[in-house]
Amino acid sequence: MKQLILSVCLLLSTGMAALAQTNTMNSAEDSDPKAKAILDQIRSRFEGYQSLGADFTLDITFPEQPTETQRGSLGQEGDKFRMQMESQTVISDGETLWMIFDHNQEVQINDMPEEAEMGGTILSPESFLNFYDQGDFAYFLTNEFAQGGRTVQQIEFKPLDRDVEYSKLRMNVDKATKDIISVEAFAKDGSRYKLSITKMRANQKFADNYFRFNKADYPGYYVEDLRY
Repeated sequence: MKQLILSVCLLLSTGMAALAQTNTMNSAEDSDPKAKAILDQIRSRFEGYQSLGADFTLDITFPEQPTETQRGSLGQEGDKFRMQMESQTVISDGETLWMIFDHNQEVQINDMPEEAEMGGTILSPESFLNFYDQGDFAYFLTNEFAQGGRTVQQIEFKPLDRDVEYSKLRMNVDKATKDIISVEAFAKDGSRYKLSITKMRANQKFADNYFRFNKADYPGYYVEDLRY
């Protein structure tokens, strides 16, 4: 999940107006207050949970190639989290970060980076909910539409650093519940990464060792400790 790149979707009934608005946004202070109000409501709601579990799908699309879909789950309790996907697992107890790669049977151990060291990378559920508030993006409400019996609000994020690998992020939010439906990242090379939340479990209970790496669970894996 090196860059939990994520926000969604596809419709823009306000297309030309949104593009014009994007071109005038050059600092976080230019952000749409309506979008900020929605994001603050989402963050306030999630900060009220003691813990959280979620299931998701991640669609990865490269130019002229079929979309690859991976399914995964996420658990979070305080500053601890665990994300499991078909090809890798990321675990943090709040101090140490374990990245487990199944395809080459390798585990990398790092100190959990300070927020200021993340450089815009979204590693944890907390940083996912707070990334918009760090001054790295201008964001605005681009659309509101009906889908599957609910009203969806769409927020677009424009990165202010021109050197980042993606051109924009989009988030779809359920207007009534303030659930995050999906997040999509648009890379400059034409690839897309779409994270869709399929199920959310507030205040889920986790085992005491759920947020720590246990080497016995990964026999034969090479473990590289990169901590200083």
